Amino acid sequence: MTQTMKAAFITGHGGNEVVSIGERPRPRRAPGEVLVRMRAATLNRVDLYMRDSGAGITHRLPQVMGIDGAGVVEEVDDGETLLRPGQRVLLHPAISCGRCEFCARGEGVLCPRVSYLGEHRDGTLAQFVSLPARNVFPMPEGFGFEEAAALGVNHLTAWRMLFNKARLKPWETVLIFGIGGGVSLAALQLVKWAGAKAIVTSRDNAKLQRALVLGADHAVNGAHQDVAKAVLAFTGGRGVDVVIENVGAAVWDSALRAVARGGRIVTCGATSGDQPPADLRRVFIRQLQILGSTLGDLHEMDALLRACAGGAIRPVIDSTWALDGLHAALDRLEAGAQLGKIAVRLD
Repeated sequence: MTQTMKAAFITGHGGNEVVSIGERPRPRRAPGEVLVRMRAATLNRVDLYMRDSGAGITHRLPQVMGIDGAGVVEEVDDGETLLRPGQRVLLHPAISCGRCEFCARGEGVLCPRVSYLGEHRDGTLAQFVSLPARNVFPMPEGFGFEEAAALGVNHLTAWRMLFNKARLKPWETVLIFGIGGGVSLAALQLVKWAGAKAIVTSRDNAKLQRALVLGADHAVNGAHQDVAKAVLAFTGGRGVDVVIENVGAAVWDSALRAVARGGRIVTCGATSGDQPPADLRRVFIRQLQILGSTLGDLHEMDALLRACAGGAIRPVIDSTWALDGLHAALDRLEAGAQLGKIAVRLD
């Protein structure tokens, strides 16, 4: 008899009417995999994208939602030496082939056959997940399940953007757009951890004030201020060394005007549109670098967790919901009302 579990899954595409909460087949652990009893997951914009259309992402319906998560090891291979039943763990959501040229050089997120939890395969908004042992990491000491779950997408994405792509230095200044979002808030924490300066933007004064409390050096309200002019004024006309953005078309012009000569713009999303004006003359005359980034590799997850071990980096949790309250949690994410991560308990 097939064992079942409780999960949140999409049955089609549209609004919350296609998001069901009920029984799904419990995954069977394959050799080399770890079966994890999930305790918490957090919501990401891609959850809304998969619900709304999932266009361009190969997937089958019904599909369990959720990209990141944390829980407790339920089953492992007898010969597994790093993980044990009962251990508290978090998940790296990108399962790569391990054999292509990109995987061979430690760039699994570039693997042409990579599959993401909650996108190409069943995700983390379920009582159980089974995935390769290399994708399962021990939780940092003292972290709650919600905090650990939040590291797997937002903090890992921000880590790669700042330290792999932008090669951030402690004496530099970073402009971070949309500080209410998970990646942006994670970037603020990591910028300050690295000893650099951070300028943040939002259209919400309450979020800007909270960001200042969390260490931002300057805050700009994009609803009432010209972001580029405000940044230039704060930096004495020079501009910032690095821009971190996942908004897309709505802020692209400001990003180009706010960055210093020779500066770097790192982008990981396009929630407001993916076809911004390029302004190529500004790009080549000022010798700007435009860098794309998605998630992070296994070795970057290891580096992030080592940094978290000291306790200086802890994800901000906006709110926590039961799985049965997922529709309301998705509404909160869609409205952009959150500051930090919206977590879902899976006990």
